[in-house]
Amino acid sequence: MEATLKILQELGALVLAGAKGPHPLCEMAEMIRAACDYRWVGIYKISRGDFVVVARTGKCPPAYPRFPITQGLAASAVESKQSVMVADVHKDPRYLPTFGSTMSEIVVPIIAESGRAVGLIDVESEKLNAFTEKDREFLERTAALLARALK
Repeated sequence: MEATLKILQELGALVLAGAKGPHPLCEMAEMIRAACDYRWVGIYKISRGDFVVVARTGKCPPAYPRFPITQGLAASAVESKQSVMVADVHKDPRYLPTFGSTMSEIVVPIIAESGRAVGLIDVESEKLNAFTEKDREFLERTAALLARALK
């Protein structure tokens, strides 16, 4: 928990310093990934009715770097303005495959101060039941910070 608090402080400092654009957002995605040893982290922005990946970790791009806001677990998260945590993605009909090896996923909406969803954080794992309430709490706090960077 102490490590995630430190990461939240560092992310907050980057956002307050005016971090925007692809390079700082990729740096933030990597900080989030490293904080909890996640396999893959993607940050998506909502643009013209689509989710568009603006930052991600790793060398392989997601299968859908851009997709309609009406699809996937992402659509459910943004519509409800609640995190969606799925223990086994293959049992959830909303799942939109990003990587063939993904077994579990958590999608956290990024909500602006106005209350409007502006994006999301997508974290994927090759393990079943990979995410806990601690992950959800950490990622929701991170999403609150990222809302300023995605304006």
